[in-house]
Amino acid sequence: MMLSFVLLGVKPKKAFLAEYILEKIFIAVEDDRMKRRLRPRLADIALAAGVSLATASRSLAQPEIVSPDTRARVRAAALRLGGPHALDAARALPGSGVAAIVPTLDNPIFARALQAMQAVLTEAGHHLLVASSNYQPEIELSVLRGLLARGVDGVILVGAQRSPEAWEVLETAGVPVILTWCDDPRFDAVVVDNQAAGRLAADHLISLGHRRLGMVCGAMRHNDRQRARMEGVREGLAAAGLDLPDWRVVEQEFTLAGGRTGCAALLALADPPTAIICGIDQLAVGCLVEAQSRGLVVPGELSVVGIDNLEMAAHLSPALTTVHIPTARIGAEAAGLILDRLRGEASERLVQLPIELVVRRSSSAPRALR
Repeated sequence: MMLSFVLLGVKPKKAFLAEYILEKIFIAVEDDRMKRRLRPRLADIALAAGVSLATASRSLAQPEIVSPDTRARVRAAALRLGGPHALDAARALPGSGVAAIVPTLDNPIFARALQAMQAVLTEAGHHLLVASSNYQPEIELSVLRGLLARGVDGVILVGAQRSPEAWEVLETAGVPVILTWCDDPRFDAVVVDNQAAGRLAADHLISLGHRRLGMVCGAMRHNDRQRARMEGVREGLAAAGLDLPDWRVVEQEFTLAGGRTGCAALLALADPPTAIICGIDQLAVGCLVEAQSRGLVVPGELSVVGIDNLEMAAHLSPALTTVHIPTARIGAEAAGLILDRLRGEASERLVQLPIELVVRRSSSAPRALR
């Protein structure tokens, strides 16, 4: 390292003192750098011990959940690379923790799940690392690779639709992987029946006498949850001899504005629907706002049904009929399942949680039947 200073306005008698101080600073900086160079990185220890980053992290931070042989190899590698003080330094290195990648942080659905995950993991002495993909598979893959390189202990993901590259990364990660909302036979999962959720919503409206339904949902190309919910709606309609043509399905962003835009598009049809099913409650709230802004009476002139049962759903006017998805429990169960895997405990590989229709005041028989 080269320290370069220009001493302006220093009197000759003080120049020696200034040079002496600078020399001491230089020595201190170099000494600190040397110490940091001697301190092994977690990646160095893992490589020397022949284990993954996650295993090295657990061996140092939570040795009780690692086999004695592995623990001894990691300890020996740390001592060999950095001496007696390396163990304490290595334990302080980043690396341990469970990572959760969600499609967005700007949605109460995932916020509730993450809050529940954190509560369970914190109680067990783990911390939660959170990232979002903005519903973009390439972003999810990049974030996933970065978190695994950091040495996380496990990964929790939303959905079961991703690129072949992402599946390959997960299958070779060497850490527990938990899927949520949807499942894949290759990994553990905590799920709900999204198709059944759509079917429940459709059956409810059909039972009230509706025959012309529309749907506002999120983009389905990279979203297996929304696609399954739409398939459930179509399944229910088909069982009643009805259909849901593509032109009565509007894909929008998962926002209130998206719900308003989707509702407006359906109401602009020559033969608009008498009821609208939304892929999530957030879109349904937007539909309610748009309908009321046009002077339509809900549910007298238009019924609206959501899926999720967010807290706000019960406090709207009218209160929203919706399908309850146990979002917080999904997060808690996923965290519990990954803790079981980290402890080496046996548990169910697939946990399916119940859903139910919650009938409130935003749905009723169409006006023609009253």
